[in-house]
Amino acid sequence: MATESIDASDRFCIIGAGPAGLAMARALREVGVPYDHFERHQRVGGLWDIENPGSPMYESAHLISSRDMSAFAGFPMPPSYPDFPRHDRVLAYLRDFAKKHELEGAISFGRSVDAVVPAPGHATVVLGEEHRTYRGVICATGTNWEPLLPEWPGAASAEVRHVRDYRSPDELRGKRVLIVGLGNSGADIACDAARVAAAAYVSVRRGYHFVPKHIFGTPADVFAHRGPQLPRWLEAPVFSLLLRLLVGDTKKIGMPVPDHRVLESHPLMNDQLLSHLRHGDVRLVPDVERLDGTDVVLCGGERIGVDLILLATGYTRRIPYLDRAHLDGSWAAGQLLTAFSRKYDSLFTLGFAEINGPLFPHLSRLGALIAQVARAELHDGPTAERFFTWLRGASFDLAGGRRLIATRRHEHYTDEHALTHATRRAFRYMKWACP
Repeated sequence: MATESIDASDRFCIIGAGPAGLAMARALREVGVPYDHFERHQRVGGLWDIENPGSPMYESAHLISSRDMSAFAGFPMPPSYPDFPRHDRVLAYLRDFAKKHELEGAISFGRSVDAVVPAPGHATVVLGEEHRTYRGVICATGTNWEPLLPEWPGAASAEVRHVRDYRSPDELRGKRVLIVGLGNSGADIACDAARVAAAAYVSVRRGYHFVPKHIFGTPADVFAHRGPQLPRWLEAPVFSLLLRLLVGDTKKIGMPVPDHRVLESHPLMNDQLLSHLRHGDVRLVPDVERLDGTDVVLCGGERIGVDLILLATGYTRRIPYLDRAHLDGSWAAGQLLTAFSRKYDSLFTLGFAEINGPLFPHLSRLGALIAQVARAELHDGPTAERFFTWLRGASFDLAGGRRLIATRRHEHYTDEHALTHATRRAFRYMKWACP
């Protein structure tokens, strides 16, 4: 079949109809920028749709940021929602957002993008035999689709799989379960295992700080937002003291002493896991040294017998349809303000940031900023050029002055207040209205 070339240089392209893609579509519509929108699945929602092939969602998954802090700009979550909504309520919220802003009719579902090739002034999007040339493309397909798998010496006769493929506590019932890794997904699944497994272990490489979801009855992020804004040098000591009062000494439950201060890594927000650890329903164990049939040999020599090993070891950082050489640094979050390229005025990335707070409000702000730039690129070239000249010459500390731990996840870690300040700074410089 011959390749079909389509000139769409009068418009932009959005890839993905999860939270980032929907926020981007609304922003473009609001400023009158024409666009095409492609989604490889059959409905909106992205990874929040547990039925989507490859979704990492599981039955007990909830937002770790609160209802009142997690909404898109101008579209609050329903007050009937609990403080930390479950995944199906988040999906319903996303679909209500798409319906309210009449976004679905413009989405081409079941269309998978094979490649994006950016260049100055345009970008080529490959969909099968179609090669479409757009003025710009917004990659909004997000993270947590492709598992990152560790390798250990030895062989396992126990079942081994990544938590991306975990759905229900029924998969754990009556089994001896080892969860490797203690991010928020690993902590959630450890709680599932505590209730139904014959034995539940969590392997950790380092110590973690537990942050309760509620502080004095208020969601932790709401408490932090409404409380006094402390100077950065005082923030960590005060928060550490507060956590010691609220959480206690986690060494007593087997947690290694953290090698970092409380705000120097992604927070672990799970009250239930603390309870299960204190009741002995879950046991923390060291890192895995090797596999030996149904036994796992831990660093230090201890052996534990297991039936199932679940890998909560993160996800591969790549955009499958975009060559890494087109990105700034090793990952999309390394783009300017996490969204703008230093190389191309036609390449934008939205929703790839590792952030220590709710993501949806940032999708609204950054999407609105991209939309303003897109409108300028179509109708006012000098304004777009002025924006990129300023942006590429500006200095941003998106870590907010924190010395983050040296892990792959924190390579481009972003402080929510720093990203908010930097994004608003861009709006102010260009004299554009910030949502």
